[in-house]
Amino acid sequence: MSEKLNDKKAFIDSFLEGAHIARLATADREGCPHVVPVWYAWDGESIWISSYSSTRKITNLEQNKNMSVVVDVTGEEGETKAVVLEGKAMLVKEPRELLRDKFYWIYKRYLGEEGVLEKSPQEWIEDPQNLLIRLTPERTFTWNW
Repeated sequence: MSEKLNDKKAFIDSFLEGAHIARLATADREGCPHVVPVWYAWDGESIWISSYSSTRKITNLEQNKNMSVVVDVTGEEGETKAVVLEGKAMLVKEPRELLRDKFYWIYKRYLGEEGVLEKSPQEWIEDPQNLLIRLTPERTFTWNW
């Protein structure tokens, strides 16, 4: 891997460690776009997002697997850092133990060690309608100013 690719991968891994809000873009089979803010976790290869099966984003992904995720922040002096991931979604509905582990991992990033143990996130973790969106990107783009 070239030095430039190593630098890009290092930036992506480091940046996506932050508990930023991502925006997930999907489109229905007619191409009508839908963009929503989501919580995520990055494992160095894939981005993981939890969602309920009844949501529009899941309905769209069942019809059209193409998706994009952008995570960006603007610094105090207006500089932008961003990662854009594109590819085909995989909807993960089982095994339940994998789902529980990934949900806990995602929610803990945003709610903390104590917050993830509260009633609401625990109900989300156990809800059979909650599933995972996994994107192993085919294309990545970065901004790092």
